[in-house]
Amino acid sequence: MKKFLLLLLPALAFTACDNEDPIIENEEEVITTLRYELTPVDGGAAVVFSFTDLDGEGGNDPVILSPTLAADTEYQGQLSLLNETDGVEDVNEEIEEEDDEHQVFYSSDVVTVVTTDTDGDGNPLGLTSRLTTGGSGTGSMTITLRHEPNKDAEGVSDGLIANAGGETDIEVQFNVVIE
Repeated sequence: MKKFLLLLLPALAFTACDNEDPIIENEEEVITTLRYELTPVDGGAAVVFSFTDLDGEGGNDPVILSPTLAADTEYQGQLSLLNETDGVEDVNEEIEEEDDEHQVFYSSDVVTVVTTDTDGDGNPLGLTSRLTTGGSGTGSMTITLRHEPNKDAEGVSDGLIANAGGETDIEVQFNVVIE
């Protein structure tokens, strides 16, 4: 046993002293801007919920815009995620390329949102959706992008984030007014 340990120690010391940086296969994307554009299905002008935080956490407060929605209306939704720290990078492209590793969750106490796009395995993705309003009222809506959620967990395919796990890439809460 002592001979085995004596042979093992140099191997451990050699690997412990390796000072090359690890290779990061999928570095987390920077997301500075979230735009959720809603177009009424029956026609009319689009409205945009937006979140912009060009200097990241800390620093200046983010700019959050929440438009008023029409009562008893169905909207087609398109989510756009951008990195605007140095020019404009469309983060949606990476999400679409790695669709099995991402899912957008919508939660609200005043509107209903159903995702309309799927990943390569037929699971919800969430970059496109349908949002439906009821009568007049106020509340909130939270949009969350998860990286590596467990899409097979109970309720996740129905949009329930509680069992999803994974890492939150961005989460924004909007005030919602329906008139």
